[in-house]
Amino acid sequence: MSKLKVTQVRSIIDRPKKQKLVIESLGLGRPNYFNILPDNAAIRGMINKVSHLVNVEEVK
Repeated sequence: MSKLKVTQVRSIIDRPKKQKLVIESLGLGRPNYFNILPDNAAIRGMINKVSHLVNVEEVK
């Protein structure tokens, strides 16, 4: 199973509560923090909600 490297690139200041919770659920918190996560439907859905705040790379 492939993995995704999710990097937060923008701040969550002045963002809706739901977006802040999604960033926290992804294991992020501040710009330039990153986390390696499994590539599955749940993670993809969370990334879609905050796609304007994160960069995603596929890791082998």
